Amino acid sequence: MPAMNRISRPSLLAVLCLLLVAPVVAQAQEAPNRQPQPVRGEARPQSADTTRLPPNSVTRHTITLPGRTLSLTATAGSLTLIDTNGAPQAEIGFTAYTKDDADLATRPVTFAVNGGPGASSAYLNLLAIGPWRLSLDGAGISPSASPSLMPNAETWLDFTDLVFIDPPGTGYSRVIGGDQVRERFYSLRGDIDGLAAAIMRWLKEKNRLLSPKFFVGESYGGFRGPLLAEKLQSDQGIGLSGLVLVSPVLDFAWLDHASSAPWTDAARLPSMAAAALARKGPVSREALQDAERYASGEYLVDLMRGVQDREAVERISGRVAALTGLDLDLVRRLAGRVDARAVQRETLRRSADVLSAYDADVFGADPNPAAYVSRFEDPVLTAMTAPLTSAIIDHLTNTLNYKPEGRYNLLNNAVTRAWRWDGGRNAPENLEELRQALALDGKLRVLVVHGFTDLVTPYYASQLLINQIPDLGPEKRLTLKVYEGGHMFYSRQGSRQAFRADAQRLFEDAMRVQANGSKKD
Repeated sequence: MPAMNRISRPSLLAVLCLLLVAPVVAQAQEAPNRQPQPVRGEARPQSADTTRLPPNSVTRHTITLPGRTLSLTATAGSLTLIDTNGAPQAEIGFTAYTKDDADLATRPVTFAVNGGPGASSAYLNLLAIGPWRLSLDGAGISPSASPSLMPNAETWLDFTDLVFIDPPGTGYSRVIGGDQVRERFYSLRGDIDGLAAAIMRWLKEKNRLLSPKFFVGESYGGFRGPLLAEKLQSDQGIGLSGLVLVSPVLDFAWLDHASSAPWTDAARLPSMAAAALARKGPVSREALQDAERYASGEYLVDLMRGVQDREAVERISGRVAALTGLDLDLVRRLAGRVDARAVQRETLRRSADVLSAYDADVFGADPNPAAYVSRFEDPVLTAMTAPLTSAIIDHLTNTLNYKPEGRYNLLNNAVTRAWRWDGGRNAPENLEELRQALALDGKLRVLVVHGFTDLVTPYYASQLLINQIPDLGPEKRLTLKVYEGGHMFYSRQGSRQAFRADAQRLFEDAMRVQANGSKKD
């Protein structure tokens, strides 16, 4: 296994983690004020530092959705984290949506974090579960797409309050304690410490310590989930009722293709097969059963035989070519070991198109179709950066009346490059924390969700890893769901609807168990 200084190199992180390779995007201009209904701003510790974020902005809204109307209070602002001497260390930006006239003692609250590391929470906020949504549905995404928002019919606000958190260096969040503080926050363990402190701070300030608490994290945010659950329970005295891990990394060792470990090829093959199926019609687990069985069976055995076994190479080359739709001669030259980059470039080479690693069912033009090697931006990740950046800035500025100075970092590659993994020679993983969390709390529910055509964090890697975790009780409390689409599958309406239904089911199960436990007490 490579040492962690090798694992953290940009070439690997650009493939394994969400939102690392998009270009810098110009800031959106402020639009005319839409006159939100103001509420007196909440008090916040002040400082002589002129770069500090402005006071929190609290506004009230009513949104009309199919079959219902939601009245909500939105708070956009920051939480100041201090050291033991009271010196400010960081300002953690957040956007909270709370349903009006709810019983705070029984109303769930969910903390949402995106990935990277280096990505703000705007993705989950404006594309998936928040009250407003940026429409990027469809087979193609354009950087010039309108950043206008609409009410989100699939918002989770019906069944939980929502708090979207931007770790330091993302969104408007910032480190204000110097280089040593920044180095601590830009690390695996320091990041978890900061998030846990911010969550506790929010719960105390908002008088929500009695509320049932949940977490949703995407990609590296999903990797954070079990680590954060353990930190909150052991250090802050906070127990989570449920985790929703969206397109997560569970063990980085399973995604490092450069390691030549056969399980990396086996974990990715079903997603490559799903991409081939998606070009013909709908994708389902049933349609992928053959690919899954082969990936963790005969394929894995023949991979273990090595490239010097010519018969094994011939067997897997033919099968992989049939499953992926790639040219047999190409797969044979690769000895049946096809990485994501090859799938992206070679699948549609005849039409001079390249696939997205984040959703291999989406393609764009190859800027260098005649070149042997082509450098191209991702047709999903890079394409959505501009409209989403403009949308979140406009939303905060004009709908939520929150107007900080300075840059909003939707993606911050400087965070990624500076990240410390704290793992020595071991690849980072969260399976141990996940196993311990489920064993310690028999009420905890965990939902892992993926998109079929995601080549960055393939769903079958999570399936194979989840298979190694026992049920840890009479009920099955750890489940995997897979939807049509890729890493950000929620940009598709059908997948977003299915995701919401599965998440609501988890919340209802967790609340039911909690209520039954309270009655027994």
